[in-house]
Amino acid sequence: ATAERCCTRTASFAAARSIRARDPGARVLIVTDEPDLPYMRPPLSKELWFSDDPSVTETLRFKQWNGKERSIYFQPPSFYINPEELNSAENGGVAVLTGKKVVHMDVRGNKVKLDDDTEIAYDKCLIATGGVPRNLQVIERAGEEVMSKTTLFRKIEDFKLLDKVSRNIKSVTIIGGGFLGSELACALGRRSAESDLEVIQMFPEKGNMGKVLPEYLSNWTTEKVKKEGVKIISEALVKSVVAKDDKLEILLKDGRLVKTDHIVAAVGLEPNVDLAKSAGLEVDSDFGGYRVNAELQARSNIWVAGDAACFYDIRLGRRRVEHHDHAVVSGRLAGENMTGASKPYWHQSMFWSDLGPDVGYEAIGIVDSSLPTVGVFAKATAKDTPKAATEKSGTGIRSESETEDTAVSPVASSTPAPPTVGHKDDYGKGVIFYLRDKVVVGIILWNVFNRMPIARKIIKDGEEHADLNEVAKLFNIHED
Repeated sequence: ATAERCCTRTASFAAARSIRARDPGARVLIVTDEPDLPYMRPPLSKELWFSDDPSVTETLRFKQWNGKERSIYFQPPSFYINPEELNSAENGGVAVLTGKKVVHMDVRGNKVKLDDDTEIAYDKCLIATGGVPRNLQVIERAGEEVMSKTTLFRKIEDFKLLDKVSRNIKSVTIIGGGFLGSELACALGRRSAESDLEVIQMFPEKGNMGKVLPEYLSNWTTEKVKKEGVKIISEALVKSVVAKDDKLEILLKDGRLVKTDHIVAAVGLEPNVDLAKSAGLEVDSDFGGYRVNAELQARSNIWVAGDAACFYDIRLGRRRVEHHDHAVVSGRLAGENMTGASKPYWHQSMFWSDLGPDVGYEAIGIVDSSLPTVGVFAKATAKDTPKAATEKSGTGIRSESETEDTAVSPVASSTPAPPTVGHKDDYGKGVIFYLRDKVVVGIILWNVFNRMPIARKIIKDGEEHADLNEVAKLFNIHED
């Protein structure tokens, strides 16, 4: 029997499911320091904010854009067995030990020690410890009062707290222009329409998602976020934060001063590698996270998945990825390999972000605005929104419909491509290619949905393309 343990929600649950599928009698123990059973994080910054159910913070159920309802928990409590009964369970099963933390690994003795000194033996072990939200040093140094009015957004409790706080204050400031910061800004901005809540988003880049999107698209996105009721302060470097007269005063390096009631710091994730020392595992100096091979293995019977894994992607080289679908894909792969599959990581995980129901994108591979990019755009129709896409596919968590798909050889549309650079507001829908040494290493599908298998195939093939306008035709973006 395999007693296997892991720590993040998504990767561990995906691994447990794939272990049980390949070894139906396996005994899987998931150890987590959170009080909750495995759940998905994306709705915490996406759909839950758009719910009109006043008890959403209790139910944690959300309506997908298609109107169907679901819970953020992967399975109800009845799916799991009691940890005490795991060893004697005839057909094995999955048990979750909540509110416990693994503090030490004895890799020779194949056992782990918890923070209450309990020891647990394992045959194989998965580390899926995820990451800890970063904070700004100026906030950490600012003292107790500032810290008590700052949210680092990651868990269910953070969602509940921010929901409550935002209903009782006049002004909230989100620091960070990436996925999480921009999603929360749009969600709170939407809420500010009904209340008098002022929503400010500040970041060091010139525009929203500036590290990911090419500049013209980042600027366009910023305008879209402003339309959601958000005040944007760009090129903002925080110098100090002080609590004064019941407010927080944020002083920027260029002298601008912002007064607010509450701060949400969305400035990235620090991979949790606390177990590196006791387990004798290597941490990658460039990307952070535990270094593993293409099979996600760190040592002979230890695997790592999710945010904490710095893995070797056989197509794109060494990487570390912090997205829901990667946690699913890497967790599933680790689970298969723990039961002897020896499969390398080649299935490119995707990620998606919706800035309200009208703008959404899906991305795959290395999407980094410092790389050369080529964008091909077309006019969007009413069908080209996240809402319409999920109504059609019938799933809200988009990667679920998508990960099961395999790419068929794409058929190019015969409609000729219009010029790549249209009017400044013609970014209705399109495809952006990210290039490294003339090869496509990343693709963003901008308001183009259910085409991810085609993007995945282009990256997997890894060929040089003379004309990316031709490649863009594979996505049929010019059909209405």
